[in-house]
Amino acid sequence: MKGRSASRNQSAMPSSHYFQLNEIVDIISLTNPTKLLDIGVGFGKYGFLAREYLELWKEGGEYHEWKVQIDGIEAFEPYLTPVHKFIYNNIFIGNALDILPGLKDKYDLILLIDVFEHFTYEDGTKLLEQCRKSGRYILISVPVAMSEQEAVYGNLFETHQYAWQQKDFRHIPDKFFIKNVKSLICLIGDDSLRIKKILKKRKFRTGIIRFLEFLNIKKTIKFLLKWA
Repeated sequence: MKGRSASRNQSAMPSSHYFQLNEIVDIISLTNPTKLLDIGVGFGKYGFLAREYLELWKEGGEYHEWKVQIDGIEAFEPYLTPVHKFIYNNIFIGNALDILPGLKDKYDLILLIDVFEHFTYEDGTKLLEQCRKSGRYILISVPVAMSEQEAVYGNLFETHQYAWQQKDFRHIPDKFFIKNVKSLICLIGDDSLRIKKILKKRKFRTGIIRFLEFLNIKKTIKFLLKWA
């Protein structure tokens, strides 16, 4: 379900660009889900990253004895490989609009990474409402500049349908957008503003540290010039 654009800097095949990895992994870590649903697993990158940072970076537990439930939905079964079987607990094959209402589990986090642009506005709105019923948080990422695209590898679900913008989410409460050059990234959830505050404080602390490092470099240069 992940799409290819005309540029290699955008999503490509069952994959997506790497300029958003920090932001997405950050949100996965901060929301700290025990149950995660990856809609449009594609190559399995975000399931893999979620498994790594939700499992291996925590103390205790045995390797291979996973505690986090990571499920996925994929419309195009030929994308799946043995890697998916190792990473995901369950992968449901088919259109997310048909599958999601029938899932019994409620998820802490639902990922829609470079998937939403493959739905029309009407279907995307329906899917988002279903996600809000099934997930505490929903993380969406779509291309800022979306090109025309049809089927890729014979997968009709790769077709680009709608270029989502911030205004298309204005009716959704409890959300915030994360700055990214190539992607529109939105976190939705009742507790999303708490995550926003954490990211804001972290950004402020990073800015202070960088400023202090700059001052130290400036002092060092002055010292060297004085004794040169």
